[in-house]
Amino acid sequence: MTKTTYLQLKCFIIALFTLGINAVTAQTKKEVETLKSPDGKLQLSFTYAYKKSVSYTFSAYGRVLINPSALGLAEIAPQQFIRSPHRAVNTVWKPVWGKRAIVPDRYNEVTIDLKAYQIVARAYNDGVAFRYIFPEGKKLDELTQFNFFDDYIAWFYNGENANKGPEKLTDIAGKRLPVMTIKANDNAYMAIHEAELATGEPLVLEATKGEKQIRVATKATSAWRVLMFGRSPGVLVDSHLIELLNKPPQKKYDFSWVKPGVAVWDWRINGAKVDTFKYKMSLPSWKRMVDFAAANNMRYLLLDADWYGPEFNQNSDPLKGGKVAQVHEIIAYGKSKNVGVWLYINDIGGRKYPLEETLKQYSDWGAAGIKYGFMTGGPEEKNTRTQLITEICAKYHLLCDFHDGPVHPNGQMRTWPNAVTREYCQAQLDGHKVFSPKTFVTSVFVNMLAGPIDMNNGLADLTQAGRVDEPSPVPSTLVGEAARTLIVFSGVTVIPDIPENYKKHPELLEFYASQKMPWRESKTLSGVIGEHITMARQAADGTWLIGAATDEQPREITIPLSFLGKGNYKALIIQDSADSDYRTHKEGYVSKTQDVNSTNTIRVKLAPGGGACVVLKKM
Repeated sequence: MTKTTYLQLKCFIIALFTLGINAVTAQTKKEVETLKSPDGKLQLSFTYAYKKSVSYTFSAYGRVLINPSALGLAEIAPQQFIRSPHRAVNTVWKPVWGKRAIVPDRYNEVTIDLKAYQIVARAYNDGVAFRYIFPEGKKLDELTQFNFFDDYIAWFYNGENANKGPEKLTDIAGKRLPVMTIKANDNAYMAIHEAELATGEPLVLEATKGEKQIRVATKATSAWRVLMFGRSPGVLVDSHLIELLNKPPQKKYDFSWVKPGVAVWDWRINGAKVDTFKYKMSLPSWKRMVDFAAANNMRYLLLDADWYGPEFNQNSDPLKGGKVAQVHEIIAYGKSKNVGVWLYINDIGGRKYPLEETLKQYSDWGAAGIKYGFMTGGPEEKNTRTQLITEICAKYHLLCDFHDGPVHPNGQMRTWPNAVTREYCQAQLDGHKVFSPKTFVTSVFVNMLAGPIDMNNGLADLTQAGRVDEPSPVPSTLVGEAARTLIVFSGVTVIPDIPENYKKHPELLEFYASQKMPWRESKTLSGVIGEHITMARQAADGTWLIGAATDEQPREITIPLSFLGKGNYKALIIQDSADSDYRTHKEGYVSKTQDVNSTNTIRVKLAPGGGACVVLKKM
């Protein structure tokens, strides 16, 4: 062997050895990418193990809340880890309607290219979110996990029933539905949900008893997996994170016609008697309801089931059946009083008869919106159909409200402002059962984080005497019922009683009539999940309203008025009377007026299952 050949062989061996070392190093090397919220308080860190896996951790205010947790798609291994430069966005969203008139839209974003698919992540000041971008049409299993740092306390949505929870993470077993709300400690609250569910099956979560891990149990979609964060549960309630993760409306649609507001409703009035008049779901009663709505600045009358015939009868024609002539008359009468009329249609009528033709006809009649009930089909089919109906309604200037097991809200009100509410809760007296005060003050911290919900609070006769559909007494107080209508976020607040019962209580009627939407501002002033909540909202005319509600325990609440602007206000304060109690259905309350400003506080007493209401008008 010549010296030259020897040196060449030596170099070749060294090169092979170096390549081997580099290959081993590459396979054991881990790459990390960190994304922080604009204020620097929240941190989402991604870790890539070479061609094996991707995981993440989440921390808030310097404390780890989620340990390393899997990300990705089961059938596709990550092949690379290429990060785009971070993108910072700082703008505002001015919704057609919502919790407030101006919403900051501020976040940092990174895209991680794994070759076969991408992960897009965002960090806001009130939470983080990530989504998978992968070829359309593939049915892939999702690996997403949430490995919580400790055995936290959680609550879940539970259909038209009381929420599940509170329970420790290690006590949870089987599948659960979002929203999942988590208390880590007194200064750290989280919630898991999804946003912008364009296609696929709505999110389902899963847990194994004895573990602190929550897993995604549905096929992968392009929807955002959202982790909300707040230093108090009220921060979660006030968040716009779910809506902001949705796209703005398409330019071809003009939603300036969308007007949120209070609606009177004919379903629960049926059977009520006043002197010689008996309320029915028919024209004479509807006219009384329209007159009442017009006199009290309420925008709508909602006509519920059976107006076009028995709702579950296959032969009930949603265009020609039942009381169609009366419907034409009440729509015209409502227009003369500036009160819009909503029409109910269920899935039988919606499928047997041409859907778009039916909805166009309702629009041509002059209807303001539709309430769609009892949609059938699997979760993915219901999601597709819900979006179809929403878009058709937008085309023909109809608001929409989905009931009876709807697809969960996921921020659709940003893209489709006509999608004003859904019964993603146990509505008052729905399903022929009542809900407890504790259920209310739990649902507003769980279900309502998903978006606007239709709960049908606001009874003015707690006994429900003589009602046809459901005559059960309601476990609440008059003031508690009124307060709940303000606390619940919805683009249409549907109140269920007859005009005469509201007129018996002029102070409470003023509270209902003052709920002029869209809201300028909303603030959750205090609250404990499952115990109590106090909400303030500023109406379109500048009036501030406060509603407080409690569970089965009486309590006194001090309400600071620091959210008020400069100047003096006249406060109408309404609270439960000394003998009020959700168990006795007594209709007592006391009211007073006093002058206040932003330096003052108001102290109110809440009866068991009761509440308090405040109207603040600038002097």
